[in-house]
Amino acid sequence: MDTIQTKYGGLSGVEFRSFYSNGRTDGCLVTRPNTLVTPYGTLVPQYEAEDMGRRPVKPMYFYKSGALKAIALQAQTVLATPVGDIPAELVTFYESGSIRRIFPLDGKLSGFWSWQKEFALATPITFSSPVGLLSAKLIGIQLYESGALKSVTLWPGQALPIQTPLGEIMARKGLAFYASGAIRSFEPLSRIPVPTPIGRLTAFDNDPNGIHGDVNSLQLAEDGSVEELCTVDHAIHVTTGEGREELFQPGLKGSLCGDERKVSVPMRLRFGQGRVIFHGRPECSFDLQDCRFDVRKVETLTKEPAYACS
Repeated sequence: MDTIQTKYGGLSGVEFRSFYSNGRTDGCLVTRPNTLVTPYGTLVPQYEAEDMGRRPVKPMYFYKSGALKAIALQAQTVLATPVGDIPAELVTFYESGSIRRIFPLDGKLSGFWSWQKEFALATPITFSSPVGLLSAKLIGIQLYESGALKSVTLWPGQALPIQTPLGEIMARKGLAFYASGAIRSFEPLSRIPVPTPIGRLTAFDNDPNGIHGDVNSLQLAEDGSVEELCTVDHAIHVTTGEGREELFQPGLKGSLCGDERKVSVPMRLRFGQGRVIFHGRPECSFDLQDCRFDVRKVETLTKEPAYACS
């Protein structure tokens, strides 16, 4: 076992380490209690996994400059951050030393340790945001280098009431902000009507993907206008200036539960630079001024998602 020096103090019991070309350590794993003195207090790197709920001992990582990049903590530690006191088991940093992400829990999901068990260990965290004080059980929180709130990721079943340019809504899964404090995206808990350049649409993703709240299905421009959304309730009939017609609508796919049941596949639309793009496909892009858009309510879906654009 080795002992190495870092800009935060010495580390003993080092069993793994790698080096940058300048000789500074890229990362290391320790198997003894150590303390690192940081601007956020004294941190104890993880040196053992105390129970089946914790991940195996994880190495801490450093930037080439020697600044701390990521650290798993032996025990949950409360950090004083610009948005409030946040408990942490895993923390990542910008090279400047500012906190980048905090994960209150860092459990190992397995057949012996379910997310429900991990969720049961979570406690509500109150933090400040550009839309006021919020409180929920968080999977993670992300900050800009300035310390401003960038995004939060919620545990399944958690929801936050937030005031948005579209009115007060309940957000699930995640919520993200621009550096200015304007809302960048959120995941609606239920269907909400929103104004768009082609008419009023109902925004809702019945099966949002992803494991974090950095990017969500309803995205806003910094001025509060709708930039992207998913809908399972509307179809759009497009007529181009040349008379070509296209129909875009949500679709169906087989349910993971089987039994020949079907679930809706949301239709995704993005607005920008005077155009609307369907399904994220460049060939399904239409000029807002040169085309006519007929918004239709979808009553019954009987087909797979439409990806026309001939």
